[in-house]
Amino acid sequence: MNQMIVDLRSDTFTLPTPEMREAMMKADIGDDVFGEDPSVKLLEDKIAAMFGMEAGLFCPSGTMTNQIALRVHTVPQDEVICEEGAHIYYYEGGGIAYNSLCSVRLVKGKNGIMDVADLANAVRKEDVHFPKSKVLALENTSNRGGGTVYSMDSISKLSAFAQENQLRFHLDGARLFNAIIAQSQDPLVYGRLFDSISICFSKGLGAPVGSALIGTKTFIKEARRVRKVLGGGMRQAGFLAQAATYALDNHINRLADDHRRAKEIATLFGLMEEVKEVKSPETNIILAEVHESVDLSEFLSQWQQKGVKMLAFGPRQFRAVTHLGINDNHIEHLKVMTANRKRKAH
Repeated sequence: MNQMIVDLRSDTFTLPTPEMREAMMKADIGDDVFGEDPSVKLLEDKIAAMFGMEAGLFCPSGTMTNQIALRVHTVPQDEVICEEGAHIYYYEGGGIAYNSLCSVRLVKGKNGIMDVADLANAVRKEDVHFPKSKVLALENTSNRGGGTVYSMDSISKLSAFAQENQLRFHLDGARLFNAIIAQSQDPLVYGRLFDSISICFSKGLGAPVGSALIGTKTFIKEARRVRKVLGGGMRQAGFLAQAATYALDNHINRLADDHRRAKEIATLFGLMEEVKEVKSPETNIILAEVHESVDLSEFLSQWQQKGVKMLAFGPRQFRAVTHLGINDNHIEHLKVMTANRKRKAH
């Protein structure tokens, strides 16, 4: 009998559904570098319209869309303001320094979420000794915050702050639709508040590859030039674009199931004797911390031997993420595995 595998390492481990694969094979394709792939054009127009923005650009990854946006918004010696655990700073290989020749001003938020009060001293005054503050960047949901969500009221205040301080306002929306579903938000409001938005299709939406950058026509025209320089121009990319379009049409509302399952898993983690604390998930990311006496590597190894894969997220913290590849059968399997475990004092 084959062991059931419950892969909770990341929502990037999703595989295209049979229906998505069929849609991909029916895609109309052309050379997108020449602007002649109809499926790519359809996706770019579709995602821009969903957020009320003028144009879109399909790219291989969210890292690329973020880095392109920052490159277009800045000139060398400018500075980007972001939360200290933001993906653009923490997980993109020093790309802000390498691609844009800019520095970063880190702000300490709460569980990855900033508010205007946190930015009180973030904007540089005009002085030859300082870089120029140019971009305020948010991440929604916050990965290192544990899938936490910005409220629309908070985003509106941050947008006003950016305008008052002549800052470009960028959103790393790697899991943006998780936020939208979790708080019943309106995508069109995002389009009115941000100068640029990066949206990933290969996480909770379940497409195999790709992200889009959206903004004004002028912004996207320049972004397309930067994409070319970075080697991001793809030829017959319509197969991949069609997968993303299918995801937009069919996989957004189902994100609520991922959020429900994340809460169920968090409850199960709370039953594990090795676990000291579990953060209640807002979306599809669960963060938990083991007791000081527990070897995290050994803990994760033991669970992997049982078919449950999770990711170390610090010396004593681990992460689990629900996604298209996790269903209710997996949850029931986890319930059985934790049913007889009792918490012990540490």
